Amino acid sequence: MVTYMMLMKLTDQGIKSVKEAPERIETGLKAFEKAGGKLVGFWIAIGKYDYVSVGESTSDEAALAWAVGLSSQGNVRVESVKLFSKEQFAGMIKMLK
Repeated sequence: MVTYMMLMKLTDQGIKSVKEAPERIETGLKAFEKAGGKLVGFWIAIGKYDYVSVGESTSDEAALAWAVGLSSQGNVRVESVKLFSKEQFAGMIKMLK
């Protein structure tokens, strides 16, 4: 499993229909889990992004497909950030020569 943080910002379309946002959030999270993902957490944010989620996906390709699919609906723009655990980072550092 690969871990991603998804940073989401509402579009003009998403703001205009913000009353539907809670339902859209639930639908989007269910789609992520249906694609084999595991949600770690989802938050509403104040600042540069409106929503932040962390999840585990079966592959980079599956995470990208979900993010593109969500963005293509026009309500949010998704910026994905691949995350590594501190243990993974320690293993990477050991590979340095």
